[in-house]
Amino acid sequence: MWFGILLTVLFVVTGLFWLADKFYFAPQRKKNAEAIFDKAKASGQGGYDGAVRAALARPAWLEYTAGLFGVIALVFVLRSFIVEPFRIPSGSMLPNLYVGDFILVNKYTYGLRLPIGNQTIVPMNQPKKGDVVVFQFPPDKSQSYIKRVVGVPGDVVRYENKVLTVNGQTYQQMPKSGTIPDAEYPTYANTNKPVLGVIMTKSVEEGAVPHDILTIEKQPAINPNGLTEYPFSKNTSACTYFPNNTGMECTVPAGQYLMMGDNRDNSTDGRYWGFVPEANIIGKAYFVWMNFSHPSRIGTSIR
Repeated sequence: MWFGILLTVLFVVTGLFWLADKFYFAPQRKKNAEAIFDKAKASGQGGYDGAVRAALARPAWLEYTAGLFGVIALVFVLRSFIVEPFRIPSGSMLPNLYVGDFILVNKYTYGLRLPIGNQTIVPMNQPKKGDVVVFQFPPDKSQSYIKRVVGVPGDVVRYENKVLTVNGQTYQQMPKSGTIPDAEYPTYANTNKPVLGVIMTKSVEEGAVPHDILTIEKQPAINPNGLTEYPFSKNTSACTYFPNNTGMECTVPAGQYLMMGDNRDNSTDGRYWGFVPEANIIGKAYFVWMNFSHPSRIGTSIR
């Protein structure tokens, strides 16, 4: 967020200097150089080339302002409207995204947005169930989160005993063998307890690409600690929580989305802090371009 603000300020400031140079300072330099040339020619003096070049040259303060506008403008357009890099800081999207993955996020899939305020100026597509989305964290917009869309406006989403049902359709979960590095999954729920009974399954969702999810056998569907930290259930009538932390059911309001992590039992997500407004969405994650700890991750498509 702060880098975006800084980049916008640099774009505006260097752009103003570039305009001032193009329409005022550069013509003045040209006028001075022509005067030097005409004076030297009239007097028959030679060796005026150096003086002409010096008169045409930009001063240092313009080189470091107007001279940088082209580069800053390119970075500004690319980052604000085309693609933005992010780093995955946690394991909430395991086994599909690892800690340390550097990813690229498509900024125009869901429409072009202002770099400050994130307001949509050119609407395009809407997020779909199954999309992996980067968004501004609703309780603190200065933070960026990444989760998977499990509910779009109007959906009735039920998550009970770790089974996801949307609009009455239960998403199939097929058993899937697989391992993840110990270093990527040392603990659960921010405790010092070792991981026990990690189960990897593949979720087959209508209209979405099948993807792997993780659950921990002895963990409840809803972590009570998360409800204590983010008392979502007390602040809205859109969701109902079931007894004994077995699950919840929500009706997704207009203009909002319900997000969950693929690492179901180690993810602080919409089950705890609520819905994501459309205005908070940054873009759709699509590619891993670097991971220094796991080079084999480079080039992985996100789906």
